[in-house]
Amino acid sequence: MKETVALLFGFGLFCNALLFVPQVIAVWRKKTDEGISLITFGGFSILQIVGIAHGVLQQDRALIFGMTASLLSCGTVTVLTIVYRVKRLRSAARSRPWLRY
Repeated sequence: MKETVALLFGFGLFCNALLFVPQVIAVWRKKTDEGISLITFGGFSILQIVGIAHGVLQQDRALIFGMTASLLSCGTVTVLTIVYRVKRLRSAARSRPWLRY
């Protein structure tokens, strides 16, 4: 029974990772950070890092692998959001030099 629950838990975490993939694709295709909350995705990424650390300490492979998969997909959204936000802000600063200090 314990193994079945662990298997289902790992599968659930893998499905959780898949839920971020459409957002990765949308951000990648649009090449913009608009509509993406950096606080939300950054927070998810931090929680997943904590989950991985907990899995390591508890020697829970399902938790480690599931959270790592989630971190890869959610972390990709986070990184792309940062990259496109920096580009957008730099572009805005170049187009309005009077706003710079």
